[in-house]
Amino acid sequence: MAHDVLETLSEGVRVALARAGLAGEEVPEIVWEIPREPSHGDYATNAAMLLARRQRRSPRQVAEAIREHLPALEAIERAEVGGPGFLNVFLAPGWCYRAMAEVLQAGAGYGTRRLGAGERVQVEFVSANPTGPLVVVNARAAAVGDALARILEAVGYAVQREFYINDAGNQFLDLARAMECRLRQALGEPAELPEGAYPGEYVSDLAREYLAEHGGAVLGLAEAERLDRLGRFAVERIVAEQREVLRQYGVEYDCWFSERVLREAHDPERAVELLREKGYVYEEEGAVWFRSTAFGDEKDRVLVKSDGELTYFVPDIAYHLGKFRRGFTKVIDLWGPDHHGYVPRMQAALRALGYPEGALEVLIVQLVRLLRAGEPVRMSKRRGEFVTMAELIEEVGRDAARFTFLTRRHDSPLDFDLELVTQQSAENPVYYVQYAYARIASIFGFLRERR
Repeated sequence: MAHDVLETLSEGVRVALARAGLAGEEVPEIVWEIPREPSHGDYATNAAMLLARRQRRSPRQVAEAIREHLPALEAIERAEVGGPGFLNVFLAPGWCYRAMAEVLQAGAGYGTRRLGAGERVQVEFVSANPTGPLVVVNARAAAVGDALARILEAVGYAVQREFYINDAGNQFLDLARAMECRLRQALGEPAELPEGAYPGEYVSDLAREYLAEHGGAVLGLAEAERLDRLGRFAVERIVAEQREVLRQYGVEYDCWFSERVLREAHDPERAVELLREKGYVYEEEGAVWFRSTAFGDEKDRVLVKSDGELTYFVPDIAYHLGKFRRGFTKVIDLWGPDHHGYVPRMQAALRALGYPEGALEVLIVQLVRLLRAGEPVRMSKRRGEFVTMAELIEEVGRDAARFTFLTRRHDSPLDFDLELVTQQSAENPVYYVQYAYARIASIFGFLRERR
């Protein structure tokens, strides 16, 4: 009952428009908001203002016509025209009482729907490179991704949460080289970090762990084998730590998917051949290109370089192709702002492979500026100067962090004030909500005592 009220109100407005002879043109989406002032009703819509120009009437005239022709609805006590042309609706007290009874009866299941009807949806989020601890921006992506997955589950979708482990490629090699350098230093050998290697102290810790468990014999192996072993060890430990931090944050994944496994199965090469079979691959200047401009991309993209090396784009195509082959009808990815320009080419690749527009939806999660005492806190895995997600949870708490990240749109940059989030004042929305909950709980406690 209660969760259908906005649909009921919108249908009532459409009926009123038809009765008033104002539905000759397409009716815009009717959006309802909760007014700040209780005297302006429980819900208000600006639909009349959107229709006024088409009808060659003032917004108030259109709003008045809607009010006069509004059908009798159980949920509505009365409707008024306010301001420049808002339609303000007041809910009937009897309906509100019945709605509250419905909420109490449904308990935690209130608001759940069957809109998804079991449709399989995958939400991939965080997917941080396994080259260091998770940081604050990862915490934001985790909060948004997990909240989205929970909402989809609540409305009937069968949701899988997935974390993509980028355990192959140049960043893997940079980590492995850093491990080798730190291992040699731990053994007393002179060694300097190669350019691009990760300098964080966590790499030194990992090298000492490796030395304690396996000794230094790995340094006598050929370079490729040496780097592979050191890199695998580091990735395994870092991913294990990432899993634990996310678990502490209340996020549990259904699948951790390895890029290494994808490459070892030669899925990237097969993806190139599929695109070739579809007629969207050509060769030029010794390289293999994807004709992504056929699907709206700004330029065609290289798949295979002239030296035969695959670009990063190819494993990503293969990975997303595999998602749909696993039976998902909708895939939602959460990416960082540095991947914004990557969206059109990925969507183009999937359309070229025969998947409908919209099958892949990408949400860009913007950066977080972490403040302490009004000063920005630097965050860089490469410099080794960053605040980790684990430290954030320890300092402000899981619930406060997740709540704060969800108070802003995911695609807007966010200033996270560590001092504000821990203040016990009305300026802190986290404390305000917790205080309201405590007051409500005290009222129920008082009622129990009165009984």
